[in-house]
Amino acid sequence: MTLLTGARQQSWLPLFVLGVGMSMIIIDATIVNVAVPAIMADLGLTATDVEWVNSIYSLAFAALLIPLGRTGDTHGRRRMFAIGLVVFLAASMLAAAAGSGTLLIGARVVQGVGASMVVPMTLAIINALYTGPRRTVAFAVWGSIIGGMAALGPLLGGWLVTDFGWRWAFWVNLPIGLLVLLGTLKVPESRDPRAGGMDVPGGLLSVLGTTSLVFGLIEGQRYGWGGPILLAFLLAVLALTAFVLVERARARAGRPVVLDFSLLAIPSFRYGGAAAMIISLGEFGMILVLPLFLQSAIGFSAFQTGLIIASLAGGTFLAGGLVPKLPLAPRVIVRVGLALEAAGAIAIGLAVSPSLGPWTLVPWLVVYGIGIGFASAQLPNVMLADVPARQSGVASGLQSTVRQLGAAIGIAVLGAVLVTGLDQAMADHLPGSPQLRAAVRESAGAAVAGIRDPARHAAAVAASAEATGRVTIVAGIVLLGGVGATLLLPDTGGRRREEE
Repeated sequence: MTLLTGARQQSWLPLFVLGVGMSMIIIDATIVNVAVPAIMADLGLTATDVEWVNSIYSLAFAALLIPLGRTGDTHGRRRMFAIGLVVFLAASMLAAAAGSGTLLIGARVVQGVGASMVVPMTLAIINALYTGPRRTVAFAVWGSIIGGMAALGPLLGGWLVTDFGWRWAFWVNLPIGLLVLLGTLKVPESRDPRAGGMDVPGGLLSVLGTTSLVFGLIEGQRYGWGGPILLAFLLAVLALTAFVLVERARARAGRPVVLDFSLLAIPSFRYGGAAAMIISLGEFGMILVLPLFLQSAIGFSAFQTGLIIASLAGGTFLAGGLVPKLPLAPRVIVRVGLALEAAGAIAIGLAVSPSLGPWTLVPWLVVYGIGIGFASAQLPNVMLADVPARQSGVASGLQSTVRQLGAAIGIAVLGAVLVTGLDQAMADHLPGSPQLRAAVRESAGAAVAGIRDPARHAAAVAASAEATGRVTIVAGIVLLGGVGATLLLPDTGGRRREEE
């Protein structure tokens, strides 16, 4: 059984501290989306640069979650949580002071490293600290924080960008992070002394494989899908194949591994992981494109954009409060949530138009938010229900890894759909303007705001609406795939297998 330092008491104070720490990470992951147009204008970023600003964070996050989850199991989860906060805060200061796109992307890498220490530790500590009905409530709160803060992040970002400038999207992390650091003194330490040592070969191969995959998906728009991009995909396949072989060999020899494949033998964990990746792929890619369209094409301010997207929060918080009271199996709640997300995304795609009003998307964003609240609140509970307590750290890390890998792939794939759609739509609406077409494509639509000619501006707005609608509909279709994955989830009933 996982060891806890001191008495095992189920106070809600640790959950509050962990929740605020998670809030800072989630807000930062979404707050940047509203700041993107201002960052692009200030630092001269291209569409590819913007994708890297978002994807590199998720990629660093995903690549290190599993090995750092293992490290936290061994050396102390609270300790890893606190170290991650320090790294994240230092990187936030670097991002706030960045004078170029390269420096900003570098700071986002370090932020991802810090986040990969914080997030799996929150789940692992919750899993070890709370039992019975309190665990169900704790996971519901944790899931609501993810959905709610993802929605409130754009609102906070819009206010900061509008009134203080985009750099405050990063400076705001400092006071929050320092308060959470003080709060960690009230979080019990937990560790698993049987977790073993580090798996350096497995860690390096997992990082190489995931990095190569996302690099190919993002840079394929710039270099085409042959040559270096084909080599990147080949490297990803080779590295990930080698990773599987190395991990299996080390497990047979009784040596420490980054990924314990025995976890994938647990149906609730295996199919829950597939659903989690699909959810993130659809969610994060869509939330990337909407702020760009609302600000650059429709002309809303950053604050107005944040306010519109924050309508997600109402639905998410409402759903989070309802989840513990629903007389439904956890897998059914997840399935309903994904179905609502898919319906909301498709409805948003159909509602996007050049004459979009400030309230047009709000009802569908609320529906989308309710879906996020249902799915996010219960999916971790479903995935970890049958995982032994001694494996909670690495299981939590893997759960978060598939989410972040899905986010990185979603940003890359839906970003490619946006850029390709903009190029085609601009060719249809303005066939004789190759330079303008290239500018809109390379800026992911941000250049639309700078077009002064009324006729050309109207045509560019129509093209942007067409491309944005396509992206959100594709995201909805992806989320429908997540509904399919939930059909394979067993009915755990929220149970959890304890160690003998």
